[in-house]
Amino acid sequence: MQEIKIVLVDDHKMFRDGIKSVLADENNICICGESGSFEDAISCIKTCKPDIVLTDITLPGKSGIELCKTIKNEFPEIKVLMLSMHQDPEFVMNSLQSGAHGYLPKETGHEELIFAIKKIHQGEIYFNHEVSQTIIQAYQKKENQDHLNPKDILSKRELEVLKLYAEGYTNSEIADNLFISVRTVESHKTHILQKLNLKSHVDLIKTAIKYQIIKL
Repeated sequence: MQEIKIVLVDDHKMFRDGIKSVLADENNICICGESGSFEDAISCIKTCKPDIVLTDITLPGKSGIELCKTIKNEFPEIKVLMLSMHQDPEFVMNSLQSGAHGYLPKETGHEELIFAIKKIHQGEIYFNHEVSQTIIQAYQKKENQDHLNPKDILSKRELEVLKLYAEGYTNSEIADNLFISVRTVESHKTHILQKLNLKSHVDLIKTAIKYQIIKL
């Protein structure tokens, strides 16, 4: 089997030494370089030309996710395997979207790590069971959010506030129209954002248009 050249990126030397020890007995896997930061990693990658980069997410300066993006753009032939203590959906999904070919928790056993390296080298994507479940749940959550119809979720008063706001009324004008205080209007807007999982008031307007709460 062709030798797999790896650059190892982690800001803890003890962890890097542990990975090197785990892979030392693998005849077809070679740690050709290592670094503890984004900048050093880029330099190391240019010099060593590895097949795979094993990187943590948390690095001094730019993160492992930024490193993954850079590798995808500048060294598209190189594959990236994330090794991280973080298993939150945000980290997993950001890594996937940044071009990672695999994601494993740092406590992963050495046999699975070696298996993942070989699978990724063969051009496959690899996530262990826990990470796969995180990805599935994240997609399910997004799909559910994409189908949140304000008419099914918001109260009558919240729909009125949303409609008036999307039509261009100010908080003060909405308050006058509905005979409520400006503070109550602001509170309704906050609740609407939370219920619909929206991030900005621009999203409120887009949602009102999408679900025909206002008509253009």
